[in-house]
Amino acid sequence: METTASIKKHPIHVMLVAIPLGLWIFSLVCDLIHFFSGNSEWATVAYYTLAGGIITALLAAIPGFIDLLSITEPKLRRIGVSHMIINLVVVGLYVINFFLRHRNPVDISKVPVILSIIGVLLLSVSGWLGGELVHVYRVSVAEPRTIPPKP
Repeated sequence: METTASIKKHPIHVMLVAIPLGLWIFSLVCDLIHFFSGNSEWATVAYYTLAGGIITALLAAIPGFIDLLSITEPKLRRIGVSHMIINLVVVGLYVINFFLRHRNPVDISKVPVILSIIGVLLLSVSGWLGGELVHVYRVSVAEPRTIPPKP
């Protein structure tokens, strides 16, 4: 089932989701380095990568929502809605996380780090559901056209 939000048959949502995923995972890594080393530069990097993840996640959500609207099969729509809800919860957690750090990005408590861990764990569940849609049920996959053999 080919997606309507695509560029030359390549789904835009799938292209964009790698950016917030990478930023949020790297933000957590930076938090952990800061937490165990005390080096405040890592907390600053974590703050800005967290913010970048929020912005790019919201950008990736637009074609994802367009893809969701094109799903007609009830079972697949339920999976897609679950995927979307988890992602919205994750963005909400990261927005809270961002504002907890906003006054002083360098001096963070354990709470933002715990929120980042929860966010990454929820992203894993959401990614699993997104993978189910794409790899198992072929949502947003443009099936190749068969080329007749040369005579």
